[in-house]
Amino acid sequence: MTTSTHLVRQRRFLPLFITQLLGAFNDNLYKNAMVLYVVYSVYSSEAEEARFSAIASGLFILPFFLLSALAGQLADMRDKAKIIRLVKACEIGIMLVGGTGLFLAWQGLTVHTFAIPLMLAALLAMGVHSTFFGPIKYAILPQHLHGDEVLAGTGLVEAGTYIAILAGTILAGWIPVEVAAVAVVATAIIGWFAGRQVPPAPPQVEGQPLDFHVIRSSVALVRMTTRHPRVFLAIAAISFFWTVGAVLFIQFPPLAKNVLGASKEVASLFLVVFSVGIAIGSVSINALLKGKVSARYSPASVIAMGLFVVAFHFVCRGWVEPAGGKLMDVPTFIAHPHAVPLLASLLGIAIAGGMFVVPLYAFLTTVVDKSETARTIAANNIVNSGAMVVGSLLAVGLSAAKVALVNQLLLGAAMCLVSAWLGWLLYRAERAHEGEIEHLTE
Repeated sequence: MTTSTHLVRQRRFLPLFITQLLGAFNDNLYKNAMVLYVVYSVYSSEAEEARFSAIASGLFILPFFLLSALAGQLADMRDKAKIIRLVKACEIGIMLVGGTGLFLAWQGLTVHTFAIPLMLAALLAMGVHSTFFGPIKYAILPQHLHGDEVLAGTGLVEAGTYIAILAGTILAGWIPVEVAAVAVVATAIIGWFAGRQVPPAPPQVEGQPLDFHVIRSSVALVRMTTRHPRVFLAIAAISFFWTVGAVLFIQFPPLAKNVLGASKEVASLFLVVFSVGIAIGSVSINALLKGKVSARYSPASVIAMGLFVVAFHFVCRGWVEPAGGKLMDVPTFIAHPHAVPLLASLLGIAIAGGMFVVPLYAFLTTVVDKSETARTIAANNIVNSGAMVVGSLLAVGLSAAKVALVNQLLLGAAMCLVSAWLGWLLYRAERAHEGEIEHLTE
């Protein structure tokens, strides 16, 4: 059965799905509440706003680069369900710190000297939390699901993740920051209860020691994983995709405020549309592939994504702000004559992106042995996060060089061409592997 609806009724999937959904929701509620509040209520400079948004993204991503190797080893060599319970317990403490930072910023107390550093510290800690949870959410699927359910389960996790991002982003843009400070703590507590229901997932390999040397273990992990040509190509393609995603997500809040003259609710709407599109693309590609893990549609999908980025760029360039200098609220923005093509191009970017990336994640969990799946995801996270940090630094550099935000979008479009080439190489390697299997069975 390739449809994913039956999985949500199974204990071998539902608690993990809910735990992941709540974690993604909390990440985005906290991060976006913080970034939107600082961009719209603290700073008044396009360069400062873009720099803060990039720093926040970079801090969240950095732990993936530094700690993914250890996280992957733990997930493969220890019970994954036990790690989930520990990680979700830590989330409660992290959100108490972050919520305190949000509350102090709302009160206007030591905003620059204490509240903002406190919020950024909690964001860094949430990056650590996600680093250790990330390998588990994909690696546990082949262990708990049947072979013909893995793609459906992966698609459902991806779709659920982006629906959670959608919900967190909506709330971040619409609820007061003091309410967000309470909500992130409450969500962490609920997530801890959900995580306790995940069935045991004992290690598939026993007796191997953990390597706590960050650099050595990271290099060894990436080297081990990339010995599979298809895995290497999948990781490379995903990395370029998330570099594009990092640049776009960094640009949305300052672009909405400074280029489009729109309020933080409109900036939140952009992220919402993006998240809905990723969810649609994630589910659609499973239907097109009928449960088969394949990169068949990946090159065309990412080329379409690049074309939509170019369209988004041209709509932004032609945007005319209404007179009066007041930031547009959502109804005023929707009434703008260019709003529909802007949102349509953004939705197209996201749908094409979801169709591109989901089969590649499924490759990572099905090509390698089950005893290596968590470390494969961890290796992917190392390379992805390194690419996303580069994307963040590029965004900071372009802003420092006075490159207009709207022109920075073209960088993302150019990167899509590289992703398409990598996707094509992956599909060619996939076909060659299938040919070898057919030859051996004749």
